[in-house]
Amino acid sequence: MSTLQELLAQKAALDKQITEMQTGARADAIGKIKSLMAEYGLTVDDIAAAGRKPAGAKVPSEGRAKVAAKYRDAATGQEWSGRGLKPRWLTAAINSGKSLEDFAV
Repeated sequence: MSTLQELLAQKAALDKQITEMQTGARADAIGKIKSLMAEYGLTVDDIAAAGRKPAGAKVPSEGRAKVAAKYRDAATGQEWSGRGLKPRWLTAAINSGKSLEDFAV
């Protein structure tokens, strides 16, 4: 049966081994990367540029037309296109006795 001190010593030894293994694996990976960079004539800038979007690339929301509002609250100017969940302002107004047609644009 192990004592607490023995277990803590084992844990410290294992932590040290883990750190050494991680450091070695990292050094190996860096060596492989440097070798591939030399083989293909790549620079750090080439690798960094590969992760960026090309100039002029569209953002997904670009090119989509905004949907026109079908419902508007004349008092506040809030609008809803009729798509998705009904907004709280419209739900509250309907619950207070108004109809959806009262807000039609």
